[in-house]
Amino acid sequence: MSLSGKRIGFGLTGSHCTYDIVFPEIEKLVNEGVEVIPIVTSTVKNTETRFGKGEDWIERIEELTGHHVVDTIVKAEPLGPKMPLACMVIAPMTGNSLSKMANALTDSPVLMAAKATMRNHRPVVLGISTNDALGLNGMNLMRLMAAKDIYFVPYGQDDPEKKPNSMVARMSMIRETIISALSGEQIQPVLVERYKDPL
Repeated sequence: MSLSGKRIGFGLTGSHCTYDIVFPEIEKLVNEGVEVIPIVTSTVKNTETRFGKGEDWIERIEELTGHHVVDTIVKAEPLGPKMPLACMVIAPMTGNSLSKMANALTDSPVLMAAKATMRNHRPVVLGISTNDALGLNGMNLMRLMAAKDIYFVPYGQDDPEKKPNSMVARMSMIRETIISALSGEQIQPVLVERYKDPL
């Protein structure tokens, strides 16, 4: 299936260490002819870390996609009724956003865009990056795994010895996951040996 001409929302949350492996996947979608609508949390926009400044990441994604970021809940809400998306991707998705989504909390533009998309029974694709997927957040992860219209980029432990509860999606499989999700199917296998992939 070609994704050319599809309008896909791409949400970023605050897993700053993961942006360098996510941005090439966004670029691949753009190069295929996808209209990518960038959506960010306030953490992405306003935080400076050793991985870069928020303003620089915003500038980079706006230049890459050709769209201004959706950075407020008010701007994200129309992505449901007025400007529907074919699919919504959240990658990276932190444990914080994961837990909120699993408990129906909508306090960021990214979560509002996901809610707006699910309202239309369109697929939401999640690429997790969380240090507690096998800890307290495990129940939230499984709740979303069982939810309708939600699909996961295959994920696995990124550092089983030093961070045994941590899991990260194989971001190189975002496109494949989107294609399966648009057909109403969860790509398999979901659990992969993530730590063997290059970061």
